[in-house]
Amino acid sequence: MLKILGRFMLAGALVVVPATGFAQREKISNDLSKCSGGAGPAVMVQVKGFKQASGRVRVQSYEATSAKWLKKGQWINRIEVPAVARGKTVSVCVPLPAPGSYGIAVRHDMDGNGKSGWNDGGGFSGNPDISLLNLKPSANKSAITVGQGVTRISVVLNYREGTKIEPLD
Repeated sequence: MLKILGRFMLAGALVVVPATGFAQREKISNDLSKCSGGAGPAVMVQVKGFKQASGRVRVQSYEATSAKWLKKGQWINRIEVPAVARGKTVSVCVPLPAPGSYGIAVRHDMDGNGKSGWNDGGGFSGNPDISLLNLKPSANKSAITVGQGVTRISVVLNYREGTKIEPLD
């Protein structure tokens, strides 16, 4: 018998089980039914403040711990949807593995190239202030508590204007 710590074979596929007990780095579709009555744990994110209806919006969930928050490769779920016009809102349902403390990061990739750029917008759960010197708020400022049901939040996008990063309106 082959024994590999933290990994096992399942139907011919290698599955990695992180120390927290739930899968990470899963790209999923925006299934709003996972945020309907009786669903959860999940976060229904209302993203608003779009600069323009081009590109894609990426919503990622993280454990709200300093060791995991916004660290490369530490996101739990990633959902990408098309951007919407200024003044419009997009709803994204982010299912989570268990009740707990999480953070949500949102990026509006305006040119849709999959890379962060100066013209892209972004925001976080809790809508903390960000600046050119502090693009990544702390886990404490962005943490939300998620229970068994659906937690509803609003994230307002921020864009760079000169030397400031702030919402459009």
